Order: sequence, then C-alpha cells, then structure tokens
Amino acid sequence: MIGYLKGKVLDLTLESALIEVNGVGYEVSCTGAAFARLARGGVGEVYTYLQMKEDGVSLYGFADLKEKALFLKLTSVQGVGAKLALAILSSMRPEELYDVIAAADAKRLSTVKGVGRKTADRIILELHGKISATAILSDSSAAPAAVKASSEDEDAVAALMNLGFSRQESARAVERARKEGARSIEEVISAALRGM
Repeated sequence: MIGYLKGKVLDLTLESALIEVNGVGYEVSCTGAAFARLARGGVGEVYTYLQMKEDGVSLYGFADLKEKALFLKLTSVQGVGAKLALAILSSMRPEELYDVIAAADAKRLSTVKGVGRKTADRIILELHGKISATAILSDSSAAPAAVKASSEDEDAVAALMNLGFSRQESARAVERARKEGARSIEEVISAALRGM
C-alpha cells in the first residue's frame, strides 16, 4: 500500500495533484487542506490512502494522519463514498467535523455539497460515540494520557491498514500491543506487526 508521498509537484488541477516520486508520477485526489500545502514546481508531501475497486485504483491525499483516519471512518458509513468524504473534509477541518458529529448537528453537516439530510443523519448515527473531539487536541493542550493514547491508537490502526491489514485485525493488534506494554506509537506499531 502507498501510505505517504513526498516529491515534486508537477501539476495541480481542481480535482488532483500530480506528484513525482523517483521518476514515477502519482495522481492524487486531495482534501482542501492537503491542496493548500502543495505548490506547482515545489516539493510536496501528503499522507495517502490507496483504494482498489473493480472499476479501477484511486489514490487519495491528506494533510495529516488525523484527516486520513477520519476519511476512513467516513467511508465506512453506508452511502458515503471517497469523493463525498473528500468533499466533507474539504469543507471542514477534522476538529470542526468532530464537533458537528458530537453535537449531532445534521443541519450543519448537510450544508456540505452532496450531503443530504438523510446522509448527514446516517453519518452522525454511525460515527457518534466512535470519534471524539478530544482525540484531536493539539500536543500543547493538557489532554489526559488516556485521550492521547486513543488518538495514537487510531493513528497506529490507520498505519497498519496502509500496510494491507483489515481494520479489525489492526485494532486487535494495537490493543494487544498496548496490553503488552507498548507506549509510543512507534512501539505500538512495531509490537502490533510482530503479533500479526
């Protein structure tokens, strides 16, 4: 799986970025935040998710791992495809989306182009309680260790999924690694991989 790209930005269009890495050009559909960090002719970097479907292969780009993890949660909701998830993440930052879901604000969510009231209600219903606004607090905040651990766990799960493991396998491996005493995200991922 391709989980991260760093290279020369050859082209930017309204729908995608073309990033050259070691002589290979990768076409990446990005969120608004990821696009904002790219400049034609400069060096750009994005976290990516490779989606393989019957009708082709697509590569999606994100500004950070939190945005990517939220994309994966959104696309797990029935009726929310990758393009709609990108539109949602381009319309609001992860912090704002967490707040919208926590407050069950379907009206605000349905202001995103392509998200109707039924889809907004379904997103809130399926993700409410599964994600938390506190999980994305900045490092400078005084968040409790348990909250920071859950955010790190989500990043570790996303990293393992990039390596081709299912969400369920990844979550179980991360949980096992924590029980075995792994603390940092690097330790968690290493221990999880050893146990898979």
